[in-house]
Formats: sequence, C-alpha cells, structure tokens
Amino acid sequence: MIAHLKGREKVLEAFGWTGRKAEWIALACLHSGVFTRAQLAAWLRTHNRTARRFVLIITAQKLGVEEVLHGRRICRIFSRPVYRALGAEHIRHRKTASEEVLLRRLLSLDHVIEHPNLPWLPTEPEKVAAFGALGIERAMLPVRVYGRGARETRRYFPVKLPVALDERRALFVYADPGHDTATALRSWGAAHRALWRALLGLGLAVEVAAVVRTTREAARARKVLGHWVEAAAEANAADPARREIARIEQAILGMDDAEVERLGGFQSCLMRIAELKKQVRSACPGTAISGFTAWRSGRLRGGVS
Repeated sequence: MIAHLKGREKVLEAFGWTGRKAEWIALACLHSGVFTRAQLAAWLRTHNRTARRFVLIITAQKLGVEEVLHGRRICRIFSRPVYRALGAEHIRHRKTASEEVLLRRLLSLDHVIEHPNLPWLPTEPEKVAAFGALGIERAMLPVRVYGRGARETRRYFPVKLPVALDERRALFVYADPGHDTATALRSWGAAHRALWRALLGLGLAVEVAAVVRTTREAARARKVLGHWVEAAAEANAADPARREIARIEQAILGMDDAEVERLGGFQSCLMRIAELKKQVRSACPGTAISGFTAWRSGRLRGGVS
C-alpha cells in the first residue's frame, strides 16, 4: 500500500491494471504523466523487455503514446478517462510539453519512486488543502495567474513539483532539467519564500531535495541551497532579539514603571527597541530552509559537466 495514493490505484482495475502496475500508472499520472522504460522496469522489478511489452499494451489501447526525448523513449499517458478515474482530469500532465518540462517531470518522478512512502501531496488541491489546514493563507503559496477579470485563473504550485508534508517537516523537490545557471532555482525558491517562512514559524523543518542529472548541477545546487540553510540559521539567531523587543514593549504597554526604570527609562527603551529591530531586519533572510539534499538520478544521468 502506498499511503499517499489513498487507494486511487484501485480504480484502475477498470482499465485492466492491478497490483504494482496499477500503482505505477497512478504514480506516473499524478506526479509526471511521463515515464521511461527503465523507470517502469525498476518499479516492476523486472527487465526492460517486460516494461516494453507493458508500454506497447498502453499505446495499443490508445491510453498513451511513446515519444523520444534526448535519445530516450518515454511514454506519455494522455487518456482523459484514466486521469478522470484518478480524480485528476484537468492536470496538465496528460498534455504535450516542451523538452525542458518533460525532463523535469521525469526527474521528479524518479525521486518519488525512490521514496514512494513519503507523505506526498500529488495534486494542486491536495497541496492547497494541506497547507490551509495548518492555517497558512493562500497568499503565501507560490502562484501563477492566467487571464484577467472574470477569466482570471490562479494556479498554485504552478511548476507542479512534488511536495511531501507531515507533522514534522515539509519536503519540496526541485528538478533541474539542465539549466546553465542557478537562476531558475533561485526564482523557484523566491516563489516559495513566504510559505517556507510560515512553515518555519510553525516549528516545521523545511527541506529541499534537488534532483539533478550531472555533477555540475549537483555542485551548483549544493552551493545555492547551502546559502539558504545559512540564512535560516541567521534568522534563528535573531530570535533572542525578538524576545527582548517583546519584553520591553510589554513593559511599556503594561505601564510597568519599575521595569521601564530598570531598563534605563522610557527613552532608553525606545532606543533599545530601534537597535534590536535593526538587528532583526539585518538577520531576516531572503530564502531560508532547514536542510537539503542534492540527489543525482541514476536512470536519467547526464555527463559530468
């Protein structure tokens, strides 16, 4: 049983899929929409010939199609009835996409199938609902707005990368399809900044798993993510200053004359608050996380450069 599928693989019996094959189709549709024969063979714990036969059945039933990406055959499941049965009829995974997006989806799936028992939130509604249950407002979630006025549509977590959440931590997957710089990673982090701050404020750990294909991409990710961890440490260092501000403000607002006098008088208190707030502002990071991993995909591995 894969808990985060919530039994959705059972509905695929209507298409002739049961057991690990049904789990695979559910995982692939919900997390990427595409997969390679090598990924399928690894999941089924079989050889590539069996994976090839399974893909041929899918394409013969006109539930999916095989395409070529960077010399690899990939299967894209496009059947609306399949996605409808899984409760994800309108997810864009079933549609064609650019090579960059397809590779990002494959990398995301590779990480998920290596960690299938994490508490993943596969769809946009599940992500929004889970963070909403923590009291986090939608304004703090990464969002992309399409259209205007009455036709405006908001898509939360628009890059559709995997997110896992439990009572201790939130794990966000970033998949690098082969960018030449860290600009995309930094932009993705900036889009999640408010959410991550809110989660850290609730006492949850915030971790990032960067999924890459090359050693160069892994080193680049480690450098950026390392800075984000340092930023979180700096933010934690500002907590004593925040607590002291609260104590002084409580003494002033509570008209505790004895405490105010002990602190040097009213003017001294105001000067100290201003000084402490300056410390807090200087320690407030742009993007901050608790920890990270840089995971190089073996099945989608690129070169060393």
